[in-house]
Amino acid sequence: MDIINTKKKIHELASQAAEDEGLELVSAEILGRGRRLLLRITVDKDGGVTIGDCERMSRSLEALLDVEDPIRSSYVLEVSSPGIDRPLTQQKDFEKNIGKLVRIVMTEKIDNQSFIIGRITDAGEGWVRLTVGSKGKDKDVFVPLDKVSKARLEIEIKKG
Repeated sequence: MDIINTKKKIHELASQAAEDEGLELVSAEILGRGRRLLLRITVDKDGGVTIGDCERMSRSLEALLDVEDPIRSSYVLEVSSPGIDRPLTQQKDFEKNIGKLVRIVMTEKIDNQSFIIGRITDAGEGWVRLTVGSKGKDKDVFVPLDKVSKARLEIEIKKG
């Protein structure tokens, strides 16, 4: 099986295992080569992922991988949550995180900036709207999702 088909099969099996465990598959990556393969699976759910969720996902996926055997060599399976500063890669990620602070790096400048830090106030088909504080004034910035190179939640530390 070539690497493209192997990646597709891994994604399919990880999606199935995540669904069975009541989780959302965020990503499935194959890293390294030869005997040092790492299969990194990232899952999420409303309210956050627990260690128990990761353990159950790991066991479910291991069973599927043992039956299907898409990777012929040895590998290490790692299942984790996306973390509090999770990447946002799809429109639904922006929609689920309305009200949260985000850093977006763009492929081309918007408002003469190559990245923006702002609060997600709305998201729609192919766009996200951020409220950005600038010199004591808030303003809305619309970012087309096809202009987003990377997006990640910003960690906020609340006082008091």
